[in-house]
Amino acid sequence: MPITTIVLNVTDVERSVAFYTDHLQAKLLGAVTEAGATLDVLTATLELVAVGPQAPASTWVPDDLQRGFRHVGFKVDRVDPYVERLKDAGVQFHLEPIEAEGGVRITFFRDPDGTLLELVERDLQYTRVLDEAGVAAERAQGVPERPRFDHVALTVHDLHATEASYAPLGFTPIGAIAQPHDARGFDIHYLKSGDTVLEVFTYGVDKTGRAPQLDAPGYVAAVLATGTQGQAGPGAVAAPGLRPVGAVGGRTVHADGDGFTTVLGG
Repeated sequence: MPITTIVLNVTDVERSVAFYTDHLQAKLLGAVTEAGATLDVLTATLELVAVGPQAPASTWVPDDLQRGFRHVGFKVDRVDPYVERLKDAGVQFHLEPIEAEGGVRITFFRDPDGTLLELVERDLQYTRVLDEAGVAAERAQGVPERPRFDHVALTVHDLHATEASYAPLGFTPIGAIAQPHDARGFDIHYLKSGDTVLEVFTYGVDKTGRAPQLDAPGYVAAVLATGTQGQAGPGAVAAPGLRPVGAVGGRTVHADGDGFTTVLGG
């Protein structure tokens, strides 16, 4: 039951389509309309949904200590050529390229509506491997010819509660990476389903909360392939700790205890 789609609210559909196709080599699926567009990023799609000028300002803040959604991550063959082209286009960077824990090279930047995006080069070398087969399957995906959707990251209060919420949806722990140089007690755990991952941040310090926003620019929800739409109908999957908080495109959006939002089925 992997992540099939990331839903993003955008204030200018054509501008966002140009950004993702030009800079991340996403492929347009179908037509661009006033209502939005859909883009292929190999292991998933990006669903761009138009929001009008009256859309509220986003309450998301980029400090990682706000619980819920943090960023969308893509695997690439090499980080630096993308960074060079993004900088030439005047894209705002959140973190310059660095060699990070886990043996990867990463960078962070924002799309035109402020959604935080990550590029990752090389396979992760986990501090702790929790599922050898899952790690082997991840590495078997190989180096992508163009940016491939890899994960969506979230900050949580209780790792075990998060694992319990997403286990019925097919997400199993495959590894963890300690961050020994971070005084906040930062660790990352990876919950994998199919070819996609929930990258779960935990911290040993106080965190802030955020109510889900389904009408503001930026991240709206990750669509999980449970085989059903919402929780209705035969074969629906129940996940503890997820509650309905609204709808997008006629689909029910659920939030977990940290305010991270998903659509069950798609």
